[in-house]
Amino acid sequence: MDENPSANTGDRQLRRFWYPAALTLLTLVTIAGFLTNLSANGWANSFYAAAVQAGSQNWEAFLFGSLDSANAITVDKPPASLWVMALSARVFGFSSFSMLLPQVLLAGASVLLVAHSTRLALHGHTSATLERLAALGAGLVLALSPIVALMFRFNNPDALLVTLMAAAVVATQHALKAVGSTPRTAMRDAILWLGLAGICLGFGFLTKQFQVLLIVPGLAVAWVLFARRSWLHRCLLLLVPIASMVISAGWWIALVELTPAADRPYVGGSQNNSFLELTFGYNGFGRLTGNEAGSVGGGGGGQGGGGWGETGIARLLTGSFGAQIAWLLPTALLLLAVIVVLLIRAEVARRRRDRSTNLPVARTSGSLEAAVMMWGAWLVVTWLVLSNMNGIVHEYYTVALVPAIAVILALGVALLLTRASYGAVLLLALAWALTGAWQFILTASMSGIPGWLRWGVLMVSILGALLLIGTGLRFRAGQDGLRRNRALMSAVASVAVIASLVIPAQLSVRTIAASTEGSIVTIAGTNSGMGGPGGGGGGPAGGGGGPAGGGGPAGDDGGRDGEDGGAGGGGMGGLLSGATPSAELTELLGEDASDFTWAAAATGANQAAGYQLAVEEPVMAIGGFNGTDPSPTLAEFKQLVAEGQIHWYIGSGSDGQGGGPGGGGGGSSTSAEISAWVEANFEATTVDSVSLYDLSAG
Repeated sequence: MDENPSANTGDRQLRRFWYPAALTLLTLVTIAGFLTNLSANGWANSFYAAAVQAGSQNWEAFLFGSLDSANAITVDKPPASLWVMALSARVFGFSSFSMLLPQVLLAGASVLLVAHSTRLALHGHTSATLERLAALGAGLVLALSPIVALMFRFNNPDALLVTLMAAAVVATQHALKAVGSTPRTAMRDAILWLGLAGICLGFGFLTKQFQVLLIVPGLAVAWVLFARRSWLHRCLLLLVPIASMVISAGWWIALVELTPAADRPYVGGSQNNSFLELTFGYNGFGRLTGNEAGSVGGGGGGQGGGGWGETGIARLLTGSFGAQIAWLLPTALLLLAVIVVLLIRAEVARRRRDRSTNLPVARTSGSLEAAVMMWGAWLVVTWLVLSNMNGIVHEYYTVALVPAIAVILALGVALLLTRASYGAVLLLALAWALTGAWQFILTASMSGIPGWLRWGVLMVSILGALLLIGTGLRFRAGQDGLRRNRALMSAVASVAVIASLVIPAQLSVRTIAASTEGSIVTIAGTNSGMGGPGGGGGGPAGGGGGPAGGGGPAGDDGGRDGEDGGAGGGGMGGLLSGATPSAELTELLGEDASDFTWAAAATGANQAAGYQLAVEEPVMAIGGFNGTDPSPTLAEFKQLVAEGQIHWYIGSGSDGQGGGPGGGGGGSSTSAEISAWVEANFEATTVDSVSLYDLSAG
């Protein structure tokens, strides 16, 4: 008879609730940490901030993703990420905090998704405790990744894209689970989950176009290989996510393409006012080949990466890209290879009816193999594509790798601990030593990493690897018993994971404490350049990031300071950084602004965005982001001026603000023609070194 039933009940309750409590705590701490100092990022990327502002003021601007509420031109991406932020701005009022709040919440959602995906993959293949610990580990890796701390507190589309991609994987995992079950509702549930996966992919396309499709091969192959239905049913059911993806993205594409050009804003980033051209050109194949009409550095292409640095598989492992993502990338690739080998060996053993294998993968289970296929393909395909892009590519794109890295690491460590053989121990030791050594190499030239921390992480990894090897030798000798050795290995592996996250966590803290603004940003404390040929700027010209090429107006660490891995832009006359008008200039531009459709017009979207955010009235972005889109044409601009719709034209100033002529990279020279016409027909007024032309005086 049990003498203490209440104690046993307490133990059962603890075993039942410790994981949800720990996951909830991890999620809430992630959100709270990312909310810290959030408003210090200001408008973050003023290009998108202006579009969020416009969407919070005008529903047409919201629908099309217009840069201004008068709907002159859209941003050069679909508007899904803008919808989320604009809705927040409509609820809470437009501010830096309300704009960035949804991004932070997406970080919490992503933690939950990678943790849940890890549990779905490992369920039935390892102990319940190890399964839960691995899920928490995956969430922790994502939460402490510095590139996540950067991009999930920023208003670029990447945060929503990554969350939708992870959700598509999880939905596919649930579909595989449902289709292999016996209830009558199994097929219905599988169809619903597949439909949800397609919706996530569709809205991912409306977030950042083709990038979401990088995970589709892995999802499709996983379904075809591991869905427990006949081959015909598998292929037919693939039509469900395809149809839902096409519908969820196609309605908006059809809306843009079928709406007469006169009744909607110009499609920013295109040369023919076509979203399809934008999709397949500037934001599509042009990114791979480098042939991007209207690009900031212009379509060079070629093996050398054009104006965006050297290509090759080492791109993401070294230099400025490596500083963002390579902390755990080599280890994830190693463990992915190990998992694949283990699964192949297990399958061969099954087919030979060899019962000697001790890899705990059941004959009827496909959950682990499917997860490895999906996350592994995500990791490898994204890594290879980013490594070989000849067109526009920025370091922060690597945030898309983090969920795959997190899950692959969790799966690899959990499976090796479950196997608990001497070979598994050696592989864990190798992985830990590799991680410590690689992080030591990466941090050699980083100002934000103290020397003692670099050496400390290296020594802990080496000593920990030796300890694991010693544990493996005891296991091989049969000392202490299997259970005790596994417990010791699990404890050492937990220390390894935590130690491997110390430097990334330190950089995450620095990034959160910094101010991050600009079009092209990197994590704080890395001294990394932005991938341009000059090696130090955000674009092809190199340089800093603000109007004067120094990283931004204030030069703050991590956000506006090019020296410490800050925000970005190149020294291209302020092309990649929003204008910061003085109070006097802002007041002048705001006078009688309500009497005009646009308070002003400026070349380049970032310049226009900076003025618009300050004045809180529509400012026309001539030529779109790069100033190279043929919108408006000179004839259209003259007509708008004649109709009294534009008050001021903002020319270039002595500080580089105000955009210069367009026409680079094979784009239109319309902005240069407009500038020349204004200068020839209107008198300039200089306010705080900025040339203004009163177009209402003509």
